[in-house]
Amino acid sequence: MRDGDAATTVADYGFLSDCQSAALISTRGSIDWWCVPRFDSPSIFGRLLDPAAGHWALAPVEEFTVTRDYVGDSLVLRTQMRTANGGVAVTDALSLAPGARGHEIGMHVPHTLLRTVEGVQGEVECDVVVAPRLEYGLTLPRWGRSDDGSWTCRAGPVGLQMHTDVPLDPGGGDLRGRFSVRAGDQVAFRLAYAPPYDDVEPLRIDSAEALEETIRGWQSWSDQHQRYQGRYRTQVHRSALVLQGLTYQPSGAIVAAATTSLPEELGGTLNWDYRFAWLRDISLAMQALWVAACPDEANRFFDWVAGAMGQLGGAPLQIMYGVTGERDLTEHSLDHLAGYRDSRPVRVGNDAWRQRQLDVLGEVLFAADLLRDQLGELDEPTRELLVSLADQAAADWTRPDAGMWEARGTERHYTSSKVMCWVALDRAVRLADRLGPRARPAEWARARDEVHAAVLEQAWCEEIGTFAGAFGSDRLDASLLLIPLVGFLPAADPRMLATIDAIRDQLADGALIRRWKGDTAGFTISSFWMVECLALAGRVEEATASFEQLLDLAGDLGLYAEEIDPGSGEQLGNYPQAFSHIGLVNAAWQLTRAGEGIGRGRTG
Repeated sequence: MRDGDAATTVADYGFLSDCQSAALISTRGSIDWWCVPRFDSPSIFGRLLDPAAGHWALAPVEEFTVTRDYVGDSLVLRTQMRTANGGVAVTDALSLAPGARGHEIGMHVPHTLLRTVEGVQGEVECDVVVAPRLEYGLTLPRWGRSDDGSWTCRAGPVGLQMHTDVPLDPGGGDLRGRFSVRAGDQVAFRLAYAPPYDDVEPLRIDSAEALEETIRGWQSWSDQHQRYQGRYRTQVHRSALVLQGLTYQPSGAIVAAATTSLPEELGGTLNWDYRFAWLRDISLAMQALWVAACPDEANRFFDWVAGAMGQLGGAPLQIMYGVTGERDLTEHSLDHLAGYRDSRPVRVGNDAWRQRQLDVLGEVLFAADLLRDQLGELDEPTRELLVSLADQAAADWTRPDAGMWEARGTERHYTSSKVMCWVALDRAVRLADRLGPRARPAEWARARDEVHAAVLEQAWCEEIGTFAGAFGSDRLDASLLLIPLVGFLPAADPRMLATIDAIRDQLADGALIRRWKGDTAGFTISSFWMVECLALAGRVEEATASFEQLLDLAGDLGLYAEEIDPGSGEQLGNYPQAFSHIGLVNAAWQLTRAGEGIGRGRTG
């Protein structure tokens, strides 16, 4: 094994989570990304974004081949590495709290990476290199021995503690060792995080017990929550686990992805930080979990949204927050990092928090209506939230915005934003009897009908014979596929059929759908939206063929980034992407419903 070994594509990475932080591990046995104690914390290992930004490699010295999969219904990864002389299995996990089950997943986690090497066949010599580079590679740690024999370091705001029986040598900020494993042997490593100034030692756990507890904890969550029994059950359950893994359990917020600055185009500048909670993504995730798992945390989601927003008081809705409700997510560049495969800049923070994106109003109210049975009696903050969103949709639907693709530049009258304002008003009318005395269903209904008429008149383009992505435009946009999915028009409406076919003709590369003409790659969720639209239009064979092509484009672990290059099949953008896995769940469900003769979009 060479220190320079690193994954060459996004899909080479497996995803580990303790529902507060995330790590990515390559097919070469290297943890190249770990941000702790939160998803949006500075990285401990950041080689994903720069060869010098830290990693933890653990693999055979000789050349080896790899097969890997998750252990059961968990986010514990088991990698089989075979050399000419034998084989080992490396099991990797972010430890859950001792005894964590079901609803307790991600609470009071020990912030500990677990790595266990098991001899499977013959004898294999292995190298280990632990090379943290703290604060996105800015700080080199100094290691020392503790009284209990562990290795500890403290640098800046970070403290680390390494436990293992393997002899390690410090030098240059690294811990290095070499060891042999025979069939039946087990060698364990445990790397724990703790803030150095809190006078709190990392939670002391036994590596083997912690690994078993983590597997049981994930399995318990799956047993209690996984309810989906439709088509493509394995893939849907995996996506539900990914969505749970992207959930910051202390608050219930769901981050858009586990990474920052993985590029939409290699060598390009469209590199964004997605480790924050978009109201759109969370709302859509709650809808997907309604399909795939028991969405028992619906109340926590709306409590979090209401708490993060505070009293709107007529102020515009902020579209995204930090995982505990932080509002200011000001963006800046880390100029010392080379970027993923030389794609710069590397950004931390995301200035999209300043944008007006009117579609978010509809997504939140859509989720509230869909989850009405799980929500039960709405408390006053939630009623106030939903009424405020409906009022804002009624007042602001005529205004331009940045759109759901977060265009940085001139605002426009995006069709999808108008459609989602219609959704906000439509669902508010349906929920009016539960929204208290401030509800105005008659006013909302009038505004809803005005939006509907305006979209049919101003979004339709006679020149191209389809709906257009913005009022007065003649350009298609993949977000138009939402029109039948939210019940604005049936998929079989001639205008919608013409739009679907035009998108397939002009924006499709096989099963992949670009967001607009000239987009650099296929956008994963819009590709799954097309599957849904085809199924709703009764074209189930086409929908199924497209869906299965998309399944073939996933990585070996069934994970998806934001986009996929149509030529190479390479995954692009941040990873794993909640949006993409939401799309998979909803498309599988729509195919199941089509097979049962049900075709009402997501409104049923």
